[in-house]
Amino acid sequence: MKFLESHNFVFLTLSLQFLTLTTKNLFYFLFITLLLSLSGISCRQSIQDEKNVFRYNQLDGIETLDPAFAKSLSIMWAVKFVYNTLVEVDSQLHIQPSLAKNWDLSSDGLTYTFHLRTDVFFHNNPIFPNGKGRKMTASDVVYSFNRLIDPQTASAGAWIFNDRVADNEPFKALNDSTLVIRLIRPFKPLPEILSMPYCSIIPHEAVENWGKDFRNHPCGTGPFVFTFWDEGVSLIFHKNPNYWERDDQNDRLPYLDGIAVSFNDTRAIEFLKFQQKELDFMNGIDGSMQDLVLTKKGTLREEFSSQINLKKQTYLNTEYLGIQMANSSD
Repeated sequence: MKFLESHNFVFLTLSLQFLTLTTKNLFYFLFITLLLSLSGISCRQSIQDEKNVFRYNQLDGIETLDPAFAKSLSIMWAVKFVYNTLVEVDSQLHIQPSLAKNWDLSSDGLTYTFHLRTDVFFHNNPIFPNGKGRKMTASDVVYSFNRLIDPQTASAGAWIFNDRVADNEPFKALNDSTLVIRLIRPFKPLPEILSMPYCSIIPHEAVENWGKDFRNHPCGTGPFVFTFWDEGVSLIFHKNPNYWERDDQNDRLPYLDGIAVSFNDTRAIEFLKFQQKELDFMNGIDGSMQDLVLTKKGTLREEFSSQINLKKQTYLNTEYLGIQMANSSD
């Protein structure tokens, strides 16, 4: 990551553009720009000081960190660092509890009742009193789902509930730890669909405080806390020290100290940085380099077997094929 160089470039460019300002205004401009530069350097230094940081590159950028607009893989990944959903899918594509400990379905298939964890807190954030994250409750789930289907939000994920949930009070908090979802007709895939990042649980305080800027001021209950975003340059997350989830040995997750995302826009540069061990992960490889790294059977060539750990994993994907039918009279 080149925080220092990029901020120096911005500083130099903007300073030259504003040389015609009055002495007083120029002083304030330089002071503010210096603060921005120092904040970038501070974030860079703090993430480098951590011993266990996962680094990857996002070729196509990230448009937003608002889960209501998590329509691409790049946004989904970043959203999952910060937020949790009621349920999640494991490596075998089986649905597992997350914020919801368990759930019940009524005999007519129209009412889902989710029983939530009571030990989950939103990240520490200035939007909360004293800057300490408050406890997540069923009311937060109601707010998150209502926001998703609100036409003013214009979320690409509104289809999850549209024409499926009841018109009158589709989501209801019976108490702090019990949520009810009422359907128009039975829909058995609902728990699986609720694992989508669209259905992440957010605090109303964040949206009310930031408005449209909520896109770059995320606050959730997830394993990582949003720290710094210089769009098109770098995105930094730090470990959530109060994360609720633990492993089988009762050790608190996550294991990582942080995540650092870069935004080099070519596969060649990405692969070069991966070889130089500046990145820990690559998703796919450019066709021009494929034969260099992989055999025709899709396995690593011998010269790369000690350098790269190739993993293949099952995942859910839907492809649409459109066929344009010519008019018979043409």
